[in-house]
Amino acid sequence: MRDRLRAGVAVYNDGYYHAAHDAWEDYWLDLDAGTDDERLLHGLIQFTAAVYHARDRNWAGAVGLARSGRDYLDGLPADYRDVRLDAIRSVLETLAADPEVVERRSPPPIEHEGTTPALADLGFEPTAIAAVVLAEELEFDEEPIDRAKAYAESDLAAGEDDSQFITLLFDFVREDEHRGIVFQRLTEHVQRRTHREEDVEGLF
Repeated sequence: MRDRLRAGVAVYNDGYYHAAHDAWEDYWLDLDAGTDDERLLHGLIQFTAAVYHARDRNWAGAVGLARSGRDYLDGLPADYRDVRLDAIRSVLETLAADPEVVERRSPPPIEHEGTTPALADLGFEPTAIAAVVLAEELEFDEEPIDRAKAYAESDLAAGEDDSQFITLLFDFVREDEHRGIVFQRLTEHVQRRTHREEDVEGLF
């Protein structure tokens, strides 16, 4: 859960408010309703959605989501799963009362493990999760990203820390201005690796 949590926090902190929930949603849907972990993720999903709707000037949607997000997080410890929830609850209270606040000041970052992580701060696993999230949000073909993630994980398991797939996933997540070029290079590497593996399989 930690990697998914951290990936979503960093996606949000870098300004992709709508996309952040995609890092959490699949994991959240498999949790039993009402457990602390389910309430945390449900509350965070509602929080990021409230911020997104407020920035889109959907005031009624923002207010409703802020209220429900506050209810899900109510009663959880102040730093549950190392997420600073008191600050989030405070923002939800403000949004519920005055969603137009987002036009006067930027949404505050989420604090996790004592810092406000950005995409550039993530290790490999949360970076790989963020890569899939950003591909969907920014309308890149997700298949090459998924394959690059699988190849990177295979290379790591084989002790190949200098894998080109690891580097390209990091670059895809971190290089805003060059993301399209990085995606093209990543796709080419994926195609070469796939063709090579298919050629080997064809020998047997």
